[in-house]
Amino acid sequence: MRIPNHIGIIPDGNRRWAKGQGLGKEEGYQHGLAPGLELLRQAKAYGIEEITYYGFTADNCKRPKIQQEAFQKACVEAVHMISMEGTSLLIVGNTESESFPKELLPYTRRTDIAGGGMKVNFLVNYGWEWDLSCIQSSKEMPIIHQLHSRDISRIDLIIRWGNTRRLSGFLPVQSVYSDFYVIDEMWPDFKTEHFKDAIEWYNKQDITLGG
Repeated sequence: MRIPNHIGIIPDGNRRWAKGQGLGKEEGYQHGLAPGLELLRQAKAYGIEEITYYGFTADNCKRPKIQQEAFQKACVEAVHMISMEGTSLLIVGNTESESFPKELLPYTRRTDIAGGGMKVNFLVNYGWEWDLSCIQSSKEMPIIHQLHSRDISRIDLIIRWGNTRRLSGFLPVQSVYSDFYVIDEMWPDFKTEHFKDAIEWYNKQDITLGG
């Protein structure tokens, strides 16, 4: 079976899930923590070399304050949980904004934790315009080497929960040749079968990278 080297995860549907459960929209993010850890362990078992989670975007910070505080808190907790697993961890996002949780600043340079291992990237207060803002016209240096996210490799497969078919600004340069797999269920309803089915689907794709 052909296994993708790098998988992007867009864990969408937290607010819709919470609303469907009769909860406040801000309560959905907390229920997305356990799925993130379960998926990480599953990816390790498959031998995935790198994984990138979409935490929250700069645009998400237009939401009500109670929701902002909830997803910021969830990201901090998620990173803490991941740090217990033995990874090479990197947080990428606009650290100059007040929306960036200061607790995560130590991880804005890749850090090997508990012996290191699988590369895990977490996009926190990320914006595609911010990521591309440092690009200058240069024949000597490729665009990808100029990005704020330059330490994140090209993505082979993106999996998005919540039945929405768009990138939402997710690493546009690294995603240029990504295959895109959509799951109808909301992220808090994650099942191991979701990930398994995505890998099996990817195995059947004709990967040419334009060649």
